[in-house]
Amino acid sequence: MTKIAHCCCGSLRAEVGGEPAFVAACHCLECQRRTGSPFGVSAFFPKDQVRIEGPNKVYDRSSDSGRKVEFHFCPACGSTVFWYPAFIPEFIAIAFGAFADQSMPWPMLSAWEAEGHPWVAFDHELDHRRRQDD
Repeated sequence: MTKIAHCCCGSLRAEVGGEPAFVAACHCLECQRRTGSPFGVSAFFPKDQVRIEGPNKVYDRSSDSGRKVEFHFCPACGSTVFWYPAFIPEFIAIAFGAFADQSMPWPMLSAWEAEGHPWVAFDHELDHRRRQDD
């Protein structure tokens, strides 16, 4: 089944075949800043299952663990649609909300919980990590 994630204006798209390998909620401070939310949710797909279309700009930064992350966002509307995390180079991460699809699987992992807001809780079973490498 094909799923399409896109930015707010629709110019930058990521088309994926199949379901994500995993979905993670990240509570690190950088994900909080990037999303404007208490955590970011990422759907991870093998690179060979993803086709990217449209113009994009790149923002490189180091993760809280010091590894590089290359974010791609729409130059028109500013939405971050996908990124390449150096800690798992065979995958591409796509912003979960960019799919706007209620059939997407729930997060399987809640990471960097040490940076999280104490009122955030999930009511389903998932792996919990206080830090990325725990």
